[in-house]
Formats: sequence, structure tokens, C-alpha cells
Amino acid sequence: MAKVPADYIIYGDYVVTVNTAMDVISNGAVAVKDNIIIAVGDATTLFKKYPEAKVLGGKGQLVMPGLVNTHNHAPMVYLRGIADDLPLKEWLEEHIWPKEGKWVGSEFVSDATKLACLEMLQGGTTTFADMYFYCDAMARSVKSVGLRAVLGETGFDFPTAAVKSLAEYFQRAEEFIQLWQDEALIKPSIAPHSPYACCPETLKKVQHIAHKYNAPIHIHVAETEWEVQEIKSKYGKRPVEHLDAIGFLNEHVIAAHCVWLDPHEIEILAKRKVGVAHCIESNLKLASGIAPIPAMLREGVKVGLGTDGAASNNDLNMFSEIATAAKVHKLFAKDLTALDAKTAVLMATKRGAEVLGYNNLGFLAPGALADIITLDLERAHLLPLYNVYSHLVYAANAADVVNVMVNGEILLHNGEVISCDVAEILAKAHEWNRKII
Repeated sequence: MAKVPADYIIYGDYVVTVNTAMDVISNGAVAVKDNIIIAVGDATTLFKKYPEAKVLGGKGQLVMPGLVNTHNHAPMVYLRGIADDLPLKEWLEEHIWPKEGKWVGSEFVSDATKLACLEMLQGGTTTFADMYFYCDAMARSVKSVGLRAVLGETGFDFPTAAVKSLAEYFQRAEEFIQLWQDEALIKPSIAPHSPYACCPETLKKVQHIAHKYNAPIHIHVAETEWEVQEIKSKYGKRPVEHLDAIGFLNEHVIAAHCVWLDPHEIEILAKRKVGVAHCIESNLKLASGIAPIPAMLREGVKVGLGTDGAASNNDLNMFSEIATAAKVHKLFAKDLTALDAKTAVLMATKRGAEVLGYNNLGFLAPGALADIITLDLERAHLLPLYNVYSHLVYAANAADVVNVMVNGEILLHNGEVISCDVAEILAKAHEWNRKII
């Protein structure tokens, strides 16, 4: 049988596979054909097997899966730092929503999304999940930069910056799914804001649309104590119990935050196979609380990491999320093993991909999608190196990323962005900054 040629070989001192055994291959390499990984193993062997392949990476580098950000509001990068150090309800109702009402439109979303994608690309994030307005504009910007995304139109029971009625929202959400459902890099979803902003009838309509198109549902759940009390006063149940009672929860639901859960709610999430997006830095900054992640993991809940929007974080740095999550849960549980380094990396890659409904993403193995990054290990803060997973969690940062491949295409090469016009994106950001001020 004829040998299948490889388009690329990505190699380094270490290949972090995030496979079932969490193997790390010294002097390892990954071979890619089209948008699929076709081989992972010893670099010398793969170079001999695929002599015609182009080469990415090199000595002194680490190869790993691209990072997966499971919850974001990408266009909110244009509102970064505009209102900080406030309670969530006040922050939203008195600052963020009025600003969005004034400025948000397709042009704002398009330009801001490109800036967010540039930030994520430079930091090694290759896939993200997002809920916001004007998703068609967002999708076109994501595609232009070359990242992979799960995007959903955000809905409320009241008028928003994007729509005047629920009927208009459902029409726009369904049209977006129809338009983008066959795109390789875009997975359309539907994104009701929360159980306190959407009544049961709205959520049931959302579920109907999601089922019709086999689309994910992305929703905020149990982010604050206030939300828990609000849902209990309205429906007599806690948020997860309420959603379960109306038949809303299943394996296609991405539940962001999940901070204020009791043990029974964790059991429900595990039973219904709901994916959870853990946004530790946003939760800390907004003083929302600490999600019971170790308890969720013990019960078998799928948990990934997310940044939330840059207006409440204030960056889209997944390496920072990995480090913060691993450290904070140790302190909160008073247990140094509560969230170990391997688990933190798993949550930022393969487990995060599973939360978003991908079973062929977030790990390096034959048959997986070729979303791959490399880090430069020849940095003062990364030497000496004894344990790769320890370094990735407690020492590495976004600036160490030097190469990024998404779906078999190189977007960042030796530290230089080649998939989009960086100067133009930054100029637009300055222009919008002046307008909003």
C-alpha cells in the first residue's frame, strides 16, 4: 500500500499528547496531513518516514494541543477595563448593558472579535466558545483570523442591543445556525443568557431549536448567590434543579460558571452529562465565589476552563486561567492535590473540547484534528525543566507561544502572526477606544 505523505512535521524536545495516558514524548513529533494528525511519536522516526514534509517547531520547543476556551464574550474586549471593581449586577445593569446599548452593532462586533481572536491566537488558544450579539459578524471575523469557535446568539426575555423582541431573537438565532452549520471552523449554537433572564417558555423554545439542528446550548448558570435566591423565589428550586425540572439539561448544554451548586445539583450535572465552563479569574474578580470544581470532577462532571469576557477578566489568557485554577482550588480545599497539574492541562485542552462537543480535538493522536501549538522553552522562567506538566501550569505563560496551527493551517509562525493584518486590527481598536471615550 502506498505511503500517505505528510504536509507538516511539528517537533520539539517534548510532545505533550494529552492522550489517555497523558504521555509526554521526549524528542517527539507530530505528522499532519490536510487538517488531521496522522502520526505521533519519535521525531527521528517520523522525519525518516515523511522526508518531504515541511517542518514546524524545533529544538528547545514543546509541542502540545491548542488551548480550548470554553466560555467567552469576545467582542467585550472593546469594553476591557471600562468598569471594574463592582458587584456583578451593578456592573452589568449600570455600566456594561448601557454601553452595549449605545455602541454594539455588526461593525463593533466584527472589529472587536478580530482583536479578541488576535489575543487568543498569540496566547495559544485555538478554539473558543462564545455567546454574544450579531453572531454572523462574529463568525466572519473568526473565520478571517482562522480560529475554531462555537458561537451562539445571546437571548433575553427583554429587548437587547441586537433585537427588539423574542420573536426577532429566535429568528436571528435560527438563521445564524442555518447559515453556518456546514462551516469547518464554526460550530453554531444557541445561547440563552441565563435562567434568571430567560423564562421556562423561552428556554423550551431554545431547546426546540437546538434539537432541530443538533446544536449546542450555551448558558450562564448559578454564577452568583443573588441568582440562586432569584430562581428559588421564582420557581421554588435552585438553578440546576429548575433547569432539570423543565427538561433543559443534556449533553449538549455548556453551563458557564456553576459557582453556587449544592451536592444534589452536581449529581444532576453528572447524570445529564452537562459540560461546565469554569471561569476562575472572572469569578474571583467579580467576587462571585469559587466553583466546587474538585467535587464536580469527583462526580464525573465534564469541566473545561474559560476566560469569560475581557470586560470582567480582563484578558483572554488561558495559561493564566490554568495556573489560577490549579492554585486557588488547592487553597480553597486546603488540599495540595485538589487540582493537580495534569488535570489542569487536561481541562484546558481535551476536556474543554469535550465540553464543547468535540471528541476529536484537544489531544495529539492519529485521527485528531490538527490544532497544535508550540512553546519556546529557552526562556529564563522555564529553566531548568524537570516536570513538563508542572512547567505548563506553574511557569509557562501566553508569551511563550511561538507557533500555532489550526485545522492544519499555520496562523502563527516563529512568533509572527501570518493569518491576519495585525496593524489593521490594532488601529481599529484605537479608533473604537477614541469613540467610546
